[in-house]
Amino acid sequence: MADERSTAINIGGREFELLLTTKATKEIAKRYGGLDKLGDKLLNSENFDAALSEVVYLITLLANQTILIHNLKNKGNEKDLLTEDEVELLTTPNDLGDFKDAITEALLKGTKRNVESEDISKNALDE
Repeated sequence: MADERSTAINIGGREFELLLTTKATKEIAKRYGGLDKLGDKLLNSENFDAALSEVVYLITLLANQTILIHNLKNKGNEKDLLTEDEVELLTTPNDLGDFKDAITEALLKGTKRNVESEDISKNALDE
């Protein structure tokens, strides 16, 4: 699914896809007050520990969306969800810095709107 809707990252040698779904958007809204306030929270975290915790939370939330979709479509062949503890143990602070870019990319892809317009030429109007 790593395509126009998701962003791939590697955690502990395993690839995960970050995906913004409606479910994830609702969780972000509960925690931060909306997607528009998320950036402020990440940039204005009181301390390094709080900033790391927020990145770990977002990575876990967004990575679990594709797992939840898989589990929904594959009853009896479910995968375990990623936990915040696993993310903390399998990453370095440097990884999390790189993951901030992946979070941003996943959020942008999830909120992207494809707008198509018809080509209305002068001749078409004159007919």
